[in-house]
Amino acid sequence: MRTSPLLPSHQQSGARLTSAEAGSEVITYGAAPAEYAAAADSGSLLLDRTTRGLITVMGSDAADFLHRILANDVKGLAPGQGNRNLLLTGKGKVVHVFDLAALGEGYLISCEPGEAPALMQALDLYLFAEDVQLADETELHAPIELVGPGAAAHMSAVIEGIAAEGAAPHSFQLGPFGEAMTRVTHLAVAGQPGWRLETEPSQAAALWAALVEAGATPGGLVAVDSLRAENLCAAVGREVTEEIYPQEARLDDAFSLTKGCYIGQEVVAKIDTYGGLNKQLFRLRVSHDDPVAPGTRLLRELDGELRDLGVVTSWAYSFAADGGVVLGYVKRKHQEPGTEFRLGDSGATAVLEE
Repeated sequence: MRTSPLLPSHQQSGARLTSAEAGSEVITYGAAPAEYAAAADSGSLLLDRTTRGLITVMGSDAADFLHRILANDVKGLAPGQGNRNLLLTGKGKVVHVFDLAALGEGYLISCEPGEAPALMQALDLYLFAEDVQLADETELHAPIELVGPGAAAHMSAVIEGIAAEGAAPHSFQLGPFGEAMTRVTHLAVAGQPGWRLETEPSQAAALWAALVEAGATPGGLVAVDSLRAENLCAAVGREVTEEIYPQEARLDDAFSLTKGCYIGQEVVAKIDTYGGLNKQLFRLRVSHDDPVAPGTRLLRELDGELRDLGVVTSWAYSFAADGGVVLGYVKRKHQEPGTEFRLGDSGATAVLEE
């Protein structure tokens, strides 16, 4: 796992961090309720995303190549536009989730931390005689994210020349900061509108400090997980695995039903046309505030028999609900709001929310 160039800043500020093996991500700066409030109520939450991966796709056949294999539109993207996109298996299940940006002369793919080598290899499998060059540019990539009502104002105070009002989802602009240009993308962060600021690693600490000075609140996983759970937003590696169809994880903005053939398209189209999802992601309110382990089964007694009807994928403390919530997959015919499940053999319960 790549080390964040912001790690010294986090340590100096007294942030609680995950282990080095987990990437030394910020858990909290010590005031998780205030971090959450910055994103949900008043200001902006500032998040370290500098360990994300970056792949460039260049060459005269880049558009045709990506359009042929990826689940969302590619050829329809003008320079400065982008989207969330997927690489699926032939059976329509999710292999990789990433953000695609059209440059005009090629494309950028911003992917989850540690995913760039595997995604590069997966893309290369579909390359034959096309004029396409793939390059892992992760070491040049240091994104920071902002989310909250004040995010646009705080971003605009630091990066000049960015037209924030009316920016389309996944559109991006360039603005100066320090010795480098910063790419500013309007996109969802933890399930609600936010911004990603991509600069060079050498500029990341200065950009972070400037955003804090502008009024942004540094934060971490506790606040993010609360927002993500409240917004029913699937996370890669938790809700999104290679066993999941995109519709099950509610990734509807990441695939197209109109662009024509791509890997896994037939299965995705059949699910849309005929239904047939055996499970889907939901949020459930827990009867206590203690953490619930991923993999905990969702059980119900039906006709005198205890049946396994789903699985927990994430737990979070919801500041909005003032209590524990989980995200989990619930089987078809048991998705009515208000349905109560037992959480494994713990004696606790979880109620499915709308």
